[in-house]
Amino acid sequence: MTLPLFLVHLAGAIFLLLYAVRMVRTGVERASGPGLRRVLIGDQRGRVPSALVGLVIAVLLQSATATAILTVGFVAGGLIPFMGGLSILLGADLGSALVVQVLSFRLDWLIPVLLTLGGWMFLRFDGRQAGQIGRVLLGIAFILLSLGMISQASQPMQESTLVPLIASYLDKEVATAFVLGVIFAFVMHSSVAMILLCATLASHHVLSTGVGAALVLGANLGGALLPVWLTRNVAPHDRRIVFANTALRGLGAIGALMLLLWFPEIVQLPGWPPGQVLVTVHVVFNLAVLLLGLATLGLAERLSLRFIPRPLDDGTGTLGMPKSALDPAVLGTPSLALAGILREVLRMGDMVETMVAPVMDVFSKGSDAQVAQTIALEREVNKAFDDIRRYTHEMNRVGLSKREAKQARELTDYSINLEAAADRVVKSLLRLAAEKQKKQLRFSDSGWKELREAHAMVAANIRLALNVLVSEDIDAARRLVEEKANLTAVVRSSRKRHLKRLGSGQELSFETSDIHLETLNTLKEINSLFAAVAYPILYRANLMLDTKLLEKPEPETNEKTDGSI
Repeated sequence: MTLPLFLVHLAGAIFLLLYAVRMVRTGVERASGPGLRRVLIGDQRGRVPSALVGLVIAVLLQSATATAILTVGFVAGGLIPFMGGLSILLGADLGSALVVQVLSFRLDWLIPVLLTLGGWMFLRFDGRQAGQIGRVLLGIAFILLSLGMISQASQPMQESTLVPLIASYLDKEVATAFVLGVIFAFVMHSSVAMILLCATLASHHVLSTGVGAALVLGANLGGALLPVWLTRNVAPHDRRIVFANTALRGLGAIGALMLLLWFPEIVQLPGWPPGQVLVTVHVVFNLAVLLLGLATLGLAERLSLRFIPRPLDDGTGTLGMPKSALDPAVLGTPSLALAGILREVLRMGDMVETMVAPVMDVFSKGSDAQVAQTIALEREVNKAFDDIRRYTHEMNRVGLSKREAKQARELTDYSINLEAAADRVVKSLLRLAAEKQKKQLRFSDSGWKELREAHAMVAANIRLALNVLVSEDIDAARRLVEEKANLTAVVRSSRKRHLKRLGSGQELSFETSDIHLETLNTLKEINSLFAAVAYPILYRANLMLDTKLLEKPEPETNEKTDGSI
């Protein structure tokens, strides 16, 4: 095989590998919906349980980068603290390494099984959860297929005259191989794909284990840089966990590279397949970084605050708040004016999301600064709502088509929901938190866990609702309605358990009974107000009925109740 033909075959296999990894991640995200995000938020956890959560989610998504981006979003919303977030990222890196370990085994026999089962599920249940599971199975099959393509393309290159020259150069310039690993992993946007590629090439002796180990270490650093780049639009303070994770992995990778330069025989394991050696290096490195990181979380937080301090607050709680998106200059162009209303409604949703995020902290320890910021945000939400009403009125005076008028009406209706949600936070949740603090009450452990679970579900659903507002994705809208029903079931179950605790005579449950029940009801109301964005989308797709009432009552029967006919 000539070099150009080899490069074409290799490029095709690599892009299939990248597509397959993304396919698996997309399928898991769509199948799990907000449930995955809810697990990520969870209850207050220690560093080891948080790392285990990160490991599991990275295995499911087959991507530590995707896990990092999700975690940064929740850290920015105040739902995950720094130590918990960094623990999740460290665990996710190890989870990603374990994915590489599993995929490196000889699983060719699984390909036809996965293609058959996955293809049938994807085509038969397209758009539903089972269809997304089929997508995941197809993605795994494509990953295995791509690895086979890489293997077939690499075999003839062992006899090439050019490959030994490149390999011998890299053997003498291990540091160059490390830098190439960083670049390739970053460009490919997948450290999993990069490590699998290195292991496959090494298994056919295209790469030596020393060069392959340097590439693997570089790929680990390149993979850590990806979340830094992909979250560049997030405030620096909220990105401290990705900076800390990159620093830990960067120092670890450079230290391991120095060890490789001083003791190259460390990766020479007689009897071990070269590809398996590289995968083992990858897993051991990530395990070592995890243990080191968990042991130094406190130091990492202090250093991150020193280099990236918290932003100064002017006391109004609206520092850095984006300006209104309503532009009077485009009122005569309905499409632009409607886009401005959508942006303003989305801004309202972001502000309400920020108000909801710290509610459980206010209940547990009560911060005057958090309360003041929440109240200031509520005033900003009210102002945005008034501005939208006036702006829509001015649009109607200009003249709109039937479709444009309907879109403006739907956005205005949803802004009413968001204003009502902000009102519930301030006038209900903050009032209940103040009452609890004033009377020095304490929830029972079970009751507090139930409230935090409901709050985590609402926080995840708010983010999903705002995504639905922008994308109008039918599958996401369906999931939002399903998650609304799930929250209703959780609230109903919590009420029953609370009443059982009252019946058993638990004093803590009796003292906080009204606060517990009213908090649950308020969280349920806020969730319903956000979930309302899904109904117009589902109705237009003929997936929502006008009413749940039956056309007419079921006819009575004369059947006996004893089972006889």
